[in-house]
Amino acid sequence: MKRSLLWRGLLILAVVGIAAFSAYPLDEKVRLGLDLRGGIHLVLAVETADALRAETDKDSELLLQQLRAVNVDGPTVAGADATSFVLRALPADGEAALRRVVRDFLPGWRYERAGNEVRFERTADSVQQIEDQTVRQAQQTIDNRINAYGVAEPVITRQGMGSNRIVVQLPGVDDPERVKELIQDTAFLEFRLVAYPQNGGAALDQTEILQNYGGSLPENVELFAQDLRDDLDNVTGQVWYALEKRRVITGRDLKDARPGMGEFNDPVVNFSLTPEGGRLFADATGANVGRSLAIVLDGRVQSAPRINSRISDSGVIQGSFTLEEVEDLSMVLRSGALPASIVYLEERTVGPSLGADSIRQGLRAGWIGSVAVVLFILLVYKLTGFNAVAVLALNVALLFGGLAYFGATLTLPGIAGIVLTVGMAVDANVLVFERIREELRLGRTVKSAISSGFEKAMSSILDSNITTLIAALFLFNFGTGPIRGFAVTLSIGILSTLFTAVFVSRFLFDLQLSRRERVETMSI
Repeated sequence: MKRSLLWRGLLILAVVGIAAFSAYPLDEKVRLGLDLRGGIHLVLAVETADALRAETDKDSELLLQQLRAVNVDGPTVAGADATSFVLRALPADGEAALRRVVRDFLPGWRYERAGNEVRFERTADSVQQIEDQTVRQAQQTIDNRINAYGVAEPVITRQGMGSNRIVVQLPGVDDPERVKELIQDTAFLEFRLVAYPQNGGAALDQTEILQNYGGSLPENVELFAQDLRDDLDNVTGQVWYALEKRRVITGRDLKDARPGMGEFNDPVVNFSLTPEGGRLFADATGANVGRSLAIVLDGRVQSAPRINSRISDSGVIQGSFTLEEVEDLSMVLRSGALPASIVYLEERTVGPSLGADSIRQGLRAGWIGSVAVVLFILLVYKLTGFNAVAVLALNVALLFGGLAYFGATLTLPGIAGIVLTVGMAVDANVLVFERIREELRLGRTVKSAISSGFEKAMSSILDSNITTLIAALFLFNFGTGPIRGFAVTLSIGILSTLFTAVFVSRFLFDLQLSRRERVETMSI
């Protein structure tokens, strides 16, 4: 055997060995997608406006702090929303100081002055950056929570570039309600100063708070409720607080959270803060000793303890929690509190029986299509068709080996990608075989016809496969769920097709020709 044939054969054996090792056992190594295994499919929308409001509150408070640090006293902030706020009562001689503070500490803002008021507006680039960071953090947080609960092989992806939607697919979930409850536990945590009642306690109804403010709430105040519970943890009523709109800190400032016991032996959550969160918390608590600070979780007040002293880098979340609730809340906050609340846009449950039926139908389609292709090859290309059949079988084996090696998930559209790969592999062989036929009709020898056939078909094979690969990469980048499953399978199939239809097929021809000194005819 020629040395070149030996090395090519060893390379093919090595690739086949790696593929077989990666894919064995097939039922354990190749993961099945949601449509084949059953499970739940969710589409979530991240309310990025929550994160924008929180960042705006932080920046407006930072602006006031830095102005006070350079002896510009008196300005206040009003009319704040998600992307803007108004600075009032700025002294005439404070313009230069304001310009320096904005330049050094608020690079994502632009402002314009109108009389005694200065209106701040967040730049479009800054808004996009915060929204993108919020969605990515929410995606990572959901991933951490699901992995902490041991859900196997989850698929958690962003639905398109720049979108605020997250797709969650959990194949093979035995208890979908438990997982949905885990994701729905948004744990959007906020700490806000209590505006009323100032002397501790809570208002029994909203009317009391409105009367205190003359019938309407100020612009910087919002109403929040707190549930009252009995010894059996049943809700028996609710009380009300008027809280400042400005958030002292949010869940984004948490570094860690652990379950613990309070001073009355009740379950609590002990938390610690990031350095930046600790600085903000220390400034706010130090300046408001004697006031109440409300702990708001998912829009409900959990507790409103009195600030007795300056608190820097740690604290306690108290409320009417059971021991199990404290453990779950600690885990959720520890894995990452969501930077914003989420809304459920779509929820779909796929039963295991439907998935099993999809597998049967998909395999049936694959087998029927493959058998039809094999019969066609043997009918048209006679004995030479066995070369294509061998290459085709190896191509499918390498495809499954690639799926297992890269940890890809096989979906129902992925099975369609396999069938399409079979068709494209046959197409590559057809191009080569037809070129060989042409060369034989021109009177060339068998060896010369085979060599010329591969050379002349190469450009067409590369063109068709590479352009399809480019389309598959775009599908993977911009698609979600089943679309990406199809794109992954098709991409791996194209690469295996190029290897088998060009390299392996030529090797098999050369191997057959090397066994005979002179070849007069060819069954093609």
